[in-house]
Order: sequence, then structure tokens, then C-alpha cells
Amino acid sequence: MASFQKRGKTWQYTISAKPKPIRKSGFRTKKEAQAAAAEVETEMRKGVAPQLQPVPFDEYLENWIKRFKTDIESITLQKYMDSLGAVKRYFGDEPLQSITRNAYQDFLNNYGKNHAKTSAQKLNSHIRACIKDAIDEGIIRVDFTRDVVYTGTPSKKASDKHLGYDESKQLLQMIYDRLDRSTTHYLLLLALTSGMRFGEIVGLQRNDFDFFNGIININKSWGYKKNMQDGFGETKNEASVRKIKIDHETMRRFKQLFKNTPENIYQLVFYSPSSKYKVINNGTANNVLVGMLDELKAQRITVHGLRHTHASVLLYKDVSIQYISRRLGHADIDTTLNTYSHLIKEMEERDEQRSVEVFNSMLV
Repeated sequence: MASFQKRGKTWQYTISAKPKPIRKSGFRTKKEAQAAAAEVETEMRKGVAPQLQPVPFDEYLENWIKRFKTDIESITLQKYMDSLGAVKRYFGDEPLQSITRNAYQDFLNNYGKNHAKTSAQKLNSHIRACIKDAIDEGIIRVDFTRDVVYTGTPSKKASDKHLGYDESKQLLQMIYDRLDRSTTHYLLLLALTSGMRFGEIVGLQRNDFDFFNGIININKSWGYKKNMQDGFGETKNEASVRKIKIDHETMRRFKQLFKNTPENIYQLVFYSPSSKYKVINNGTANNVLVGMLDELKAQRITVHGLRHTHASVLLYKDVSIQYISRRLGHADIDTTLNTYSHLIKEMEERDEQRSVEVFNSMLV
């Protein structure tokens, strides 16, 4: 039989058990403590022994990352380690068993003071996956990450990260007109016409270009900034290993580039011997892009925004979301749907009117 005590502003339950009583505190009300104690007693009657040994939150998360996140790209792994750092700073070695939903919500609220709302969502997604395993192991019984509320500074909307169709046409023409200025302009051309990630672009070698079939083979990336792998590395996920068709004019320009420029020891297309990471710097590419956008009086976006622009142009031209997802190398179509939901909604509104017009025209 459980007993209940008020400790300061919170409640604690105590359940008689051998070799020692089971206690847990931190409940906001006596009713919450009673409900939690009832769950423990039910499990004990089933013969399931509760986890009596405290398991530090940060230690469990760290071991979970080391065990289950061994096959991810280094930059993605770093994001998990950043989440671990946030847990260490806030909870220290506090046991998993003592963390309530209220305490966890306070943690997210505190995190949101200095981070974007989307960052808080990503943090919770990392931790929640770990906590589900802790529940399966019987270490805890309640998912304290469920139904949390996210706070934080507003993130830049996806609609603000890409150019419209007309702006895209103007930028593409300007890039073509300036290809003789630098290899960086070739990089921007490929970012716009392929939708590849920056790490995939700078990881391209000459033999990845199949000029006969108009195809680029994407099977690796290149570490171009701190916390990434040194040199060649794996793509973001399995779906990112892909072959994509490229328009004739882009492929023709790259064929000319290869004829007119010497090869390098790595056979990299965007090799830069003066760069710390041996490839064209992301900051340099962004600066060149912003300069052109300013001339066009278009909104400023980054090179990664060209990836969003690529997808938005394809959507605008009625290319299927399934193909766009595969072309971008997304792990699943949900990623594509979530990223471009605002554009898809616009397309649906347009198609709604088209559908009405189809049947109106049949009566003429």
C-alpha cells in the first residue's frame, strides 16, 4: 500500500517493497502521485520489478547515441551531441526516474529562450526517441516528452527561403552570363538546376558526370565546415544516394568547364587549394549569390535556398511530389510534404479551380 507525503510544493509517494521502499517525488498534486503509484503497484502485481537503480538522464542519452547512432553522417551526429549537451547543462546527472513532464517542459521552455522554435522541436525529437527505448527497457513508465509545448524565436518560414519562378529565371540567366567569372558561378548553377545539398555538390568528382546520358551520380559528400568529416564522407541518408537527370545546357557548360580547367589530385569539380577545406567555401558562394540577388532586386537567400527554389520551381511546373522527394534525396516523402506544405497548398488551390473548369468546359 502506498503512502503520500507533501514535500514543499510537490508530492511524493512511498511504496513498501524489499529490499527497500520505492519513493518518487516531484508530483504537482497528490492525485498525480496517486496515479503514478497505482501504475507501479499494478506492474509489481504482474511480476514486473520497477527500476530501483537511478539511471542518470545524460548518461543514458549518451550511451543511447553511441549505440544506435553509429551509421549517420557526422554533421547529423553532431546535432545529437548538441542535444546531449543541452541535457547535461540543464539536468546534469539527475536520474531519468525523477524527471516529470512538468520538469521536462520547464527544460524546453528554458531552451526556447535562446533558440528557435524549430530547434526546440528537433531537440525533443532526439530525446523522445531515446525515452521510448527507456520505456521499453522498463527504466521508466511514462513518456515525459509526449504532448509538450514548444517555445522559442520564430523560424524563418520555408516560403522565405526560396525564389519565385520569375526571379529564378532571371537568376539563372545571370548565372549563365557570368560563368566565365569564377567556378563559384558554376556551383550556383548546379545548386539551382539540381537541388543538391551543398556537401553533395562540393563532393562531386568529374567521373560523377555522365554527359552521354545527362546524369549526375550522387553517392558521397565532402566535409566543408567544422564538425563535418575530413574530406569524402557518406551522404545524409540512404535515399540521398541517387542519380538525377540534369538539363542539357547545364551539362554542356560543365563539359566545357572540364575541358578548359586542369584536374586536381582529388578529381573534385569545385576544388579550391587556398581553402581550408580544399573546396569552394560556403560563405564565398553565399556572398556571390547575394550580390547577384541584390542586382536583381530579389530577396536574399542562401545557397541552400537554391535547393528550396529548385523544388518550388518543379512544384510550380506540376512535377509530382513523389519524384521531387526522390530527386532531393529525402529519406521519406513526409519530409518533402512537411518542408513544402505551403507550396503544396497553393498548388491544391490552383488545381481546385482547374477541376471546376474541367467540368464546366464539358457542358459547352
